[in-house]
Order: sequence, then structure tokens, then C-alpha cells
Amino acid sequence: MKQNFTVRRGALDGIEAFLSVARHRSFRRAAAELGVTPSAMSQAVRALEARLGAALFLRTTRSVGMTEAGERFLARARPAFEELVAAAEGVRDLGARPAGLLRLSVPRAVVPILLEPVLASFCRAYPEVDLAAGGFDAGIRLGEFIAADMVAVRLSAPFRLVVVGSPEYLKRRGRPERPGDLRQHACLRVRRTGGALAPWALNDQGRRIEISVSGPLIAHDFSTVLAAAREGVGLAQVPEPIAEGLLASGKLERVLDRSALLAPGVFLYHPDRRQTPPKLRAFIDHLKRGLAELRQRRGERGDRRSGRS
Repeated sequence: MKQNFTVRRGALDGIEAFLSVARHRSFRRAAAELGVTPSAMSQAVRALEARLGAALFLRTTRSVGMTEAGERFLARARPAFEELVAAAEGVRDLGARPAGLLRLSVPRAVVPILLEPVLASFCRAYPEVDLAAGGFDAGIRLGEFIAADMVAVRLSAPFRLVVVGSPEYLKRRGRPERPGDLRQHACLRVRRTGGALAPWALNDQGRRIEISVSGPLIAHDFSTVLAAAREGVGLAQVPEPIAEGLLASGKLERVLDRSALLAPGVFLYHPDRRQTPPKLRAFIDHLKRGLAELRQRRGERGDRRSGRS
């Protein structure tokens, strides 16, 4: 007997609306993302709930939460919907220029190191792709903070996390000679995206240790603590590449250099889809080429300064 494998008409209606509300925990923000009214968004989700026979959201006047049924449905609907989108984009864009909205999640500290030099050239090369921070097509993070189920693409070599201070601060407070001395110093700290304060990690004779430090400033990015260190507010622990210019000019100095920890480097990551959307593949390829050229130019400048030919 022949079986009917046709998808029932309307079976997928409301799925994108549901996923958007689940991501934002807000009907209003989800409606703005999809370009519809909040009323239309609510109607789409209610129609989906009616077809499924279960409530997916807990709605109050102040918040939107997920029911147990909603959480279960989300766990299976999200990867399935992403596969459908990737499949459609792969067919539609086969042999065509990458286009659409490319959403990136990027820490501000990474922008001047890796992205500023190549973003402008990417926008010129692919004018039909719009870049936006937020959502999630891809993200850029230190390797140690990337989930195991993500595809990771290396963007930088491993680098050291160095402790730096201004000459004025070091003259006033002295130079720490061992990691434990940091407890007597004003140490500028970074708060992670999840809200926790990042401890200072150092290398103690080949062993990674974490030091609980305190100081007058807590920021959400390395750029802010670096600027404060330059002004003599305290010591900062930052990726060495973002401090290179200030170190070369003498506005900052390294301390505890032998205790600098080697970080795994910066990676671009994205969900493990069977087919990478053309817009994301174009961005990854362009970023790799741009960063390789940037590293080459920096190496040539370094050779000229050192007198090598």
C-alpha cells in the first residue's frame, strides 16, 4: 500500500514565530525582528499551540516564559528549522552572490584586533550582505569559551594574557614580583557576559593558577580596562595583541612576564549545520584572507623596525 509522505498543509506555519519568541522571550521584540505586528505574532503562536494541543509559553504582563511542552518542542524544532533554512539557502544561492543579513556575536575587545581592518573590505566586496551584531549566525570568542557542539574556525594564533601597568602607576605602587603580590595591587577586572567576574589566570611554573584580585574598576570589555591602565588607575590583564601599541610606545609596561598565561587564540564559531549558508562562508573566507594579509603587513613592519631584510 502506497504511503502518503506529503507534509500537511500549514503544518509549519508559526514555527519561525515560535522560535523568534523563544529566542527573545518577548513577543514585541520577536515581532520587530520578523517585521510584523505583535498582534500578528501572538496569533501565529496561538494557532500553532492550537494545532499542537499544548501551551508553549507562559505569558504574563511583564514576562514570557517557556512551558515544559515549549522547551521540548524548542529542542527539536530549532535544529530542524535551521536545517530547512540552510537547505533552502544552499539551493537558492547556489552559484549566486552571498546576500542577506549576517548576524554576528562579537566581544568589543576583538573588534580592533581582528575585525576593523577587514569589515570595510568585506562590505565593499559583498554589498548584498548586511552585517549586524546580535542574533546568531556566528560568533567570535576565545577558544576556551566555545561550546563543544559548535564548529570552530581559528582566526588567530595562540597569544599571551599579559599583566600591564603604566610607568606612573608602577612608580607609585611598585612592581609585583610574584603572582601573590597582585593581592596588594589595584587590579582592573572584566565582567563576563553571564555576569561573573573573570579571575586573573597566570602560569605558575607550568601550572595554571587563578588569583582573586580586587580594584577600583570593573568593565565589560578589555578595551576599557586597558584604557584605565594607561591612565594609571591600576594593573590590567589583557590579550597581548591589543596592548602591543601601548607597550611599544612606552605608555604601558609588562609585569610578571614569566607568569603570562598562553591563551588558545580567537575563533569564529557557528552551529554545526550540514551546509554553511553562502553569506557566512563568504565572510569566513574573506576574514581569513584579510587577517593573513594583515599579519603579513605587521610582520613586514616589524622586520623594518628591527633592521631585517
